[in-house]
Amino acid sequence: MSAEDPSVVINWADEAAHIGAALASDSAWYAATAEALVSPSDRLAIDVGCGGAGMAIALTRALPTEASVVGVDGDDDILDAAQSNITEAGLGDGRIRLVKADLERDLSTLADAAAEADIIWASGSVHHLADQQGAIDALAGLLASGGRLALAEGGLPSRHLPWDLGIGQPGLEIRLHSAEDRWFARMRESLPGHVRMPYGWPVALRRAGLVDVTTHTSTFAKPAPLDDTNLSSLLTQLAHRVKRVTDSGELGEDDIQVWARILDQDDSAWLGARDDLYSLSARSVYVGHRPA
Repeated sequence: MSAEDPSVVINWADEAAHIGAALASDSAWYAATAEALVSPSDRLAIDVGCGGAGMAIALTRALPTEASVVGVDGDDDILDAAQSNITEAGLGDGRIRLVKADLERDLSTLADAAAEADIIWASGSVHHLADQQGAIDALAGLLASGGRLALAEGGLPSRHLPWDLGIGQPGLEIRLHSAEDRWFARMRESLPGHVRMPYGWPVALRRAGLVDVTTHTSTFAKPAPLDDTNLSSLLTQLAHRVKRVTDSGELGEDDIQVWARILDQDDSAWLGARDDLYSLSARSVYVGHRPA
C-alpha cells in the first residue's frame, strides 16, 4: 500500500475558487454535452465529483422537467460553491440535490442516491481514486438498464504561450506540462491502495460490462490577442498551476525564476503586457451504455 505524499495532496478548499471560475467559460460545452447525453425518457442523472455544478446545471436544463439531478462531492467548500452556482442559475427549486460523499470510501452513500440512474457523469474525478477500474465498475453497476456512464477524462494539455518568450530557455510551457505530468504520476502513486490501470478509458468502460462505447473530443480555441477577461483568467490559472508544481518540487529553479518574473505585473516581462497569448486545448468524453 502506498504512503500518501503530502507534496501532492490536493487541498480541495483551495481548489473551490478555481473550479467555480471555470464554470462560465465551460458553460457552452456543458450544455452541448448534456444535450447529447440526455434522452426524453431519462428521470435521474448523477454528477459525480460535481465541482461547481456546471454539468448538474446543464443536465437539469436538458432533462425533462420531472427528472431530478444529484450532484455528489466530498468537500464542503466545493459543495457550498456548487449550491451558490445552482441558486445563481435560477435552479434553487430542489431539482438539483447535493450529496456529500467521498467516492473512495462512501460508495454506499452514492448507491443510495444513484441507484438506477439514467446518466452518471464523472468529469476529472475518477483519476483521483486509487482503483480507477474498481470505481468505474461500481458506477456502471448503478446504472438503470440502458443507462449511460460518461467520463470526461484526458484530451490534450492546454497551450497558451509562444515557444520562445525571450526570457529563459525556450519551451517553458512544455516543461510546465512535463512537471505537471510528474506531479500527476506521484499523486496517483501516493494514493493508499493505488492500482495501476494500464489501458485507456474506453477499455475500462468495456471491462465494466458497458457496450456501445464511444469517444467524443471537443476542441477549444481562443486566438491571440485575448480580451481582458480571458487574459486575466489565464494568468490566474497559470499562477495556480505553477504554484502546484513548484510546491511539490517538480519545477526546475531556472524555470521557477522565469515564471516568477512573467507572472509579476510589475516586471517588464509580465505576460499580461503581451498580445500573443492564446488558448488551445482538447477535452474527451467517453460514454458506455449498460445493456438493455
